[in-house]
Amino acid sequence: MEPRVRGIRRSRFGDVALVAFLLAQACDGVLTYVGVTSFGTRIEGNPIIALLMQHVGHGAALLIAKGIAGALGMALHLGGVHRAVACLACFYLAAAVVPWMAILFH
Repeated sequence: MEPRVRGIRRSRFGDVALVAFLLAQACDGVLTYVGVTSFGTRIEGNPIIALLMQHVGHGAALLIAKGIAGALGMALHLGGVHRAVACLACFYLAAAVVPWMAILFH
């Protein structure tokens, strides 16, 4: 039986998925910052983020984007949609973190 905290059923898998998702977001944010400061905003694949960077700056845009993503990931976790959070963590690792590492370190 899963432990309960204040009436909420806890999920170890869900907790691990959330931590992985938040770490993937943090890594993506740091690597994106290094990438756009090194190569310019033209290297950013998301046109919305690139536009936001041009208006509020690289750091602020990434803090906004990653803050929203983190909050939405936590909302999914609290809603018990742990598999979706785990899938999103894997997606961000494969589609954002690994490509940035390849661009920056090879």
